[in-house]
Amino acid sequence: MRIVAAFAAVAALTALVGAFWVLDRFVIAHVEIADVAAHEAAFYATTTLNLPTASDNETPFAADVPTDESVAASITDDSYVVEGISITIEEVSSGSGNDRITYYVADVVLSDATSLRSAFAENAFGTNIVEYTSDIAKENGAVFAINGDYYGFRDTGIVIRNGIPYRDEGARTGLAIYRDGTMAIYDETQTTADELIATGVWNTLSFGPALLDGGDVVDGIEYVEVDGYLGKRSIQGQQPRTGVGMIEAGHFVFIVVDGRSPGYSEGMTMTAFAELFSSLGCEVAYNLDGGGSATMYFNGSVVNDPLGRGDERGTSDILYVGS
Repeated sequence: MRIVAAFAAVAALTALVGAFWVLDRFVIAHVEIADVAAHEAAFYATTTLNLPTASDNETPFAADVPTDESVAASITDDSYVVEGISITIEEVSSGSGNDRITYYVADVVLSDATSLRSAFAENAFGTNIVEYTSDIAKENGAVFAINGDYYGFRDTGIVIRNGIPYRDEGARTGLAIYRDGTMAIYDETQTTADELIATGVWNTLSFGPALLDGGDVVDGIEYVEVDGYLGKRSIQGQQPRTGVGMIEAGHFVFIVVDGRSPGYSEGMTMTAFAELFSSLGCEVAYNLDGGGSATMYFNGSVVNDPLGRGDERGTSDILYVGS
C-alpha cells in the first residue's frame, strides 16, 4: 500500500508540475517592456531612422493618393481617403449553403509606408499578453487594423516593430516590411534584427507560411504546421485566415477570411488563400495568425464576423494604419 501511495503521490506531483508549466508557458503574462509607447519615444529620441519619402524610392510609390494637407478626408462605410492614405474595404462571398465562403479585402495605398504600424496588446511587450484587436486599434487611433502574428504565444522569431528590435531569436520563415513600402520573404535563421534594420526593415512578422514569393505560390504550403500548446499543429483545411500581401511598393492587400461557420463561411484552404492573393496581383504574400484571431477592424468597428459569432479572440499585436 505504501508503494502504491508513493506512486500516486509522485504522479500527482508530476501532474501538478506539468499543469503549472503549461500555465506559466501559455497563460500567465510575462511582461518584458511595461510601457511600449515610452520605450518607442526613448528609442526614437536617440536613434536616427532616416524615414523615407516617396521620392526616396527607386520606383515611386504606386500611391495615387492626396498628399496636400489641405485635402479633406473622404470617409464612407467602406473607404477612407486622406492625405497620403487610401483604404478601400470589400466584402466578397461565393458558393452557397455549407460551401459558402465569406472574406474581406482591404486595398491599402500609402504614400509613406511607415504609416503602416504595429501595436502591442496592453501597450506592453512580452508573452501571453492579450487584448482584442479592436481595443488595441482604438487605443492607438487606428482607422484600419488586422490581427498580427500573435508573437506573444511564442518566445522565438525576429520581432521588429515600427523600426525597433524587440526579439532576435530566428526560427522560421518571416516577412519583412521595409520603410520604402516593399515586402520580402526571408529566412530568420540567416540574419539578425540589427542587420534587417540596417537594410531598412520597418516591421517583421513571424508566423507563416509564406504564401507568395515573386508572384508565385510557395511550394509546400499545404503541409505547413505551426506552434501549438502541445507541439506542432496543423493549420490546413478550410480555416479562418488573416494575411497580408504587396502588389507594389506602398500598395498593400490585407485579407481576412471568416470560417468554421456553416452557411456563412466555411473558411479557406492555405493554397486557395495564396491563389486569392495572386489573383489580386500580389507579388509577395504571407499568412498570419488565423482561426478565432482572424479580425479586420475599420473606422471604429470590426468588419468581419469572427467564427460567425461576432466574438473576438484576444491577440498579442496588430498591424494598423492611423487615422
